[in-house]
Parts: sequence; structure tokens; C-alpha cells
Amino acid sequence: MKFQKWNIHPTPDGTAEALIAAGYPPLVSEVLAGRGVASAEEAAAFLERDHRLTISPFMMKDMDRAVDRINRALSKKERMAVFGDYDVDGITATCILVDFLQQRGADCLHYIPHRIEDGYGLGKDAIHTLHQRGVQLLITVDCGITGVEEAAYAASLGMDVIITDHHECKEELPEACAVLDPHRSDCAYPFKHLAGCGVALKLVLALAGTDREEAVFSRYCTLAAIGTVADVMQMSGENRTIVSRGLDSIGHSDFIGLHALLREAGLADKTITSVQIGFVLAPRINAAGRMDAADMAADLLLCDDPQRAAMLARQLCALNRERQDVEQEIYAQALEMIEALPEEERSALILSSDCWHPGVVGIVASRLSEKYSCPSFMIHLNGGVGKGSCRSWGGFNLFAALENCADLLLGFGGHELAAGFTIEEKNIPAFRHRMNQIAREYRGGAEPVSSLEIDAVLAHPGRVTLEEVEALDLLEPYGAGNNRPVFCLQGATLERMQNVGQNRHLKLRLSKGPVQLEGIFFSASAEACGVTVGSRVDAAFYLQINEFRGNRSVQLQMVDIRPSLCCSGREEESLHLLERCLTGDTLRPKEIMRLQPTREQCVRAWRSLQHLVPQEGLTTDYLPLVRQIAAAMTGAEPFLRAAFALEIFRERELLSCERQAEQICLCRRNQGKKVSLEESIYLRRLAGGTQTVK
Repeated sequence: MKFQKWNIHPTPDGTAEALIAAGYPPLVSEVLAGRGVASAEEAAAFLERDHRLTISPFMMKDMDRAVDRINRALSKKERMAVFGDYDVDGITATCILVDFLQQRGADCLHYIPHRIEDGYGLGKDAIHTLHQRGVQLLITVDCGITGVEEAAYAASLGMDVIITDHHECKEELPEACAVLDPHRSDCAYPFKHLAGCGVALKLVLALAGTDREEAVFSRYCTLAAIGTVADVMQMSGENRTIVSRGLDSIGHSDFIGLHALLREAGLADKTITSVQIGFVLAPRINAAGRMDAADMAADLLLCDDPQRAAMLARQLCALNRERQDVEQEIYAQALEMIEALPEEERSALILSSDCWHPGVVGIVASRLSEKYSCPSFMIHLNGGVGKGSCRSWGGFNLFAALENCADLLLGFGGHELAAGFTIEEKNIPAFRHRMNQIAREYRGGAEPVSSLEIDAVLAHPGRVTLEEVEALDLLEPYGAGNNRPVFCLQGATLERMQNVGQNRHLKLRLSKGPVQLEGIFFSASAEACGVTVGSRVDAAFYLQINEFRGNRSVQLQMVDIRPSLCCSGREEESLHLLERCLTGDTLRPKEIMRLQPTREQCVRAWRSLQHLVPQEGLTTDYLPLVRQIAAAMTGAEPFLRAAFALEIFRERELLSCERQAEQICLCRRNQGKKVSLEESIYLRRLAGGTQTVK
């Protein structure tokens, strides 16, 4: 199991059926019902995709000042530079603005800092370099909102600055010609969740004017869609419009480099969804920045030479493979470090090393946050100073938490879900202590529990057809607030497992009744799954279409798998009989015979428990525990008698047992003393043929 708890969204009775009756596909209806959509009218509103951005860009504070200053630079032929961040959002934002300005005839260059040499955000060295190259107007995208000193330095050189950003603002804003950021406290722009590329898109729409707004949006929506999905922005309002329009347009985008990347990634002539952007395109673009070659990705997207674009796309994909190898190595090292951490330092994971690649630690932080259900902070050390990347979990506000640690930091920036910071190595222990304290207070002192949100249980697996899975595209685009739906199959049989991809992934087959479904579980192995072929399991997964050699089939992209917490018909009947026994119901002779365990079965059950339950006790799922005990037993009715053995051991005070919903808390109590099972009131009465058990 990857997740300790599965939260299955309740579906009000009849809601999904009503949506199906209104014409919505069954799987879509089940997801909508699980997300609180109760009527056909609400479903239509939920699924609606606007194709136009209706909010005027001039509602954003300082937009008029930014447009006036850029138009003046255009008219005077001033040299401009667009300074962007090195992630996908920053790269796409850079390309949107550079391409637009160059289309207007501007003398415009772009500058994307090197992650290792320059670090995050505006830097004085970069400003000095651009000044030396004759830049008179510097425009930032996806960064700069905390660059107070840097903006002042640019001004001292006679260089004007326009800041465009979407990260959280500190109290003091940079002194600049214009500061565009929806998070400004004095900004009336109603949609606060634009990515950096979304703010850049709004700027070029304002520069274009209402007459050319549609043409400009049509050209740049694909780049803005890629950046918005990659930055995991809230998928509502204008973001939903940008991404929907971008997905529709990506196949006939004007950008030659984008088509080259699609071909190299194996996506040419295929329908592109937000899933492919998030898991195929974005990692390849991001790899450039992470491996300290962000200019390569920008050069590719701005390239107008097909041959050079093809070469850059190949290099980008090669960088991504290198990034994957480095990531796996760092992740393995991080897991070893976490195992050595005391419990009080696991509410927020703060890890550091001078061996880690600074461009990859952010991805590892994301994986750690998901695995351990807590915020994660990964720090690359160099010369006594650490550069950190952090990722949130469960609504924890990283920016606010870093503000509470500002006295320990050299600098920080970002937003609620992802951020970066700089810290002196000597301050890391104090930072670790304080951040863990903040995380514990946020959770109210509770221990972190990894939880998986399940949208719908597949009560009718026969509904999982190609047509139904394709219909899930109605829910696109996916993102924060509209996650890709996770489905669950309960009480399935695991028919087959096979490690594939150099043992890095797992192929499996599940069956439920007459239905068989194939699945792929990335970054998992048969040995680590905790289930065996032939066992009864619950499976959580995304539904997708697998295309191989021209054949299309339904495939489960596994999210988690566990021993089933759902009774089979036989198990349910056995537990009902046991409950009747324990509550004093009258039992028939045949029922008494079914319940009566042999001495050998009791011995095997106890030996199994000695192996399964450590001396300090165990809290685990009840049904899988009973199945494990039953697997160690021989003879008739192993499941029923294993469950009964637990009650006998409890009654004879060999165990303390406490049931809590689907779980059981066990602790061995015998302390080496011999206890006679024959003295059990249950066994004595069963052996004597007494039907009523008190």
C-alpha cells in the first residue's frame, strides 16, 4: 500500500442514475455525483468550457502603465529583454512575450537564469550583463515580485523594469515602472490563480488591443496551457478557458518547435490532454531548466527552423532521461535519511546534502510529500549555504510557513504549494525544529496519515469500455480543484503480476466476476506491493486508453493496491455466524461444527500472530489480518476459524483486541505464561454442544 487511508467519496442515492438518465455517460456521472454535482443543470455548468477570456486585462493593477511603457519602447526602438524563470511556467511565459514583441518588430532578447550559477529570480549579475548588452527595458515573467534590491539596482543603471509575476507578494513591492501580480493587495483583478504564463498572456492581450485579441489568444493559448498545467494551477475560471482552448489548438499550433517536441515524445497526431502535458511534455521542457540548460527549451519553442527544432527536441528528451536517473538516485538517498529521522522530525521533512543536483531536488520533494503525507524541504548545500526547494501537502501554506522562519533564511519566494529558499547551513537544525513545530500545529498534533481520495467505486466493472473511458475527456482539463478522477475496484482477484521495464514497473491483471482488466503500476514491483497472485484485493487507479501497434484497449494506471477490505460473500457469511456466536444466538449443530477449531489450527493461528504482531503491538486492517492467519492454517473453514481464534485468544487474555471500524488494535499479553485454551468458555460450550454462548 502506498496510502494508509482511502477516502471514498460518498455518492447520494440515485444521483448518478439521474445524471445517466439525463444523458451523461455512466462513468462521468459517477464522478460528478461523487464531487457533489446533483442535477443535469449543475453538470452542464461544471463541464462548461468557455472559449474566450472575458475579464479585461486592464483590471489588473498597473496594466495600463506596463502597456504605455512597452509601447514607448517599441516606438523608440529601445532594446528590451524578457527575464524568465527556468521552469515550464517561466519558459512558456518568456516565449509568449518574446514572440509577441518580436512579431511587433521589437529589438527583444530573452534571458533565463542558470539554476546552479544564477539561482532563482532576478539577480544583480544578470542585470549587469543585460545592461552591458544595451537593454533599456527589462520585463520579468514568472518572477521578480520579491526583487526589491534588484529592481533598485537596475534603476541605478538607468534601466527601467516591469515586473510580471503570480507568486505571493511580500509587504514591500519592487520600485518599478509597473508591477503586475494578481496577488497584490491593491489589485482588483478578480481571478487570482493565473500562472506566470497567464499573466504574460494577459499582458500581450492588453498590448494587442481588443481588435486583435482573438488572434493573439489563438496563437499563444497552447503555450499558456502547457505552463498552466505544469505549474499545477487551480483549474477553474480563466485557467480552465486557457487550458481548454490550448488543448483544442495544440495540433495546429504555429510553433514549429512544439510540433518537433510532440514528435520526439511520441505524441504526434494524437489527441493531447492535460495528462499528456503534465506527464510527457512538461517534464521534457522542465528537464532543460533542471539540468541547467533552460535556454535550450526556450530556443526550441521559439525556433522557426524545422531541422534545428528536431535536433533541440532530441537533446531535450535526452536531458529528461538523464534527469530521471539523477532523480532516482537522490530519491533513494532521501529515503535512507528519513528512516534515520526521529519521530519529532517527520511532521515536515527537511533533508540536505552537498551531493544532490539542485535542479532535481524539487521533484524529489514532491515525491516525498506524496509518500509521507507532509511538506518536504530538500536542500542542496554548497560552501556553507543551502538552496532549498519545498512542496506542500494537505493545504499546508508553504509561503506563510517560510515567512514564519524568515529570520533563519537568507531569502525565499514562491506560493502556497511550492517555494524556494536560501539558508545558511548552520541554521538548518533550527529551521528543521521550527518547521516541524509549525507543521504539527497545523495538523493539530495528529500524526501524518497518507490519504488517497477516491472519486467513485466501480460497482459495475462491465461499464469500463473504450467508449466510456473516452467519455471521461468531458471532465478535462484536469488540475488543482478538478483532479483526474481516481476509481476503485473492491474485492477483485489479482490474476497476474509481472515486473517490466528493467523491474521498475509492474504489469498486472485483475478480475471481478467475468470482467478482466489489465493494469500498469509505475515505479512499483511485485515484491513491494504486499499482495500475491490469487489474493483478494482493492485497487485504485486512473482509467486510460492504451495504444499498442494499432490496437486500443482499456488500461488501469494503478495508483494503489491493497489486500481487500471488502468481504467476499463467503467471508461475510462466516463473520455473521461468528457474530451470532459471540452475541449468544442459538446455533445449529452444523454451525457449531463449522466454528469448532482443531488444536492444530489454534497452534498455527497463535504462531502466525507471534510472527505478525510485534511485542509493542500492532494496528492493522482486520480482514487482511484474518486472511493472513487463515493462510497459515490447515483444515476446514480457515477464515472463520482464524477469526474465531482471535476471539478465543482475547477471551483467554493472550491478546488485547480492539476493533475500530475496518481496523483492529492488537497487543500480545501472555508474557511467556502458559494458558490453557481448553478453559475457553467458547470452546467448552461448543465442545459440549451448548448452542447459547454468553
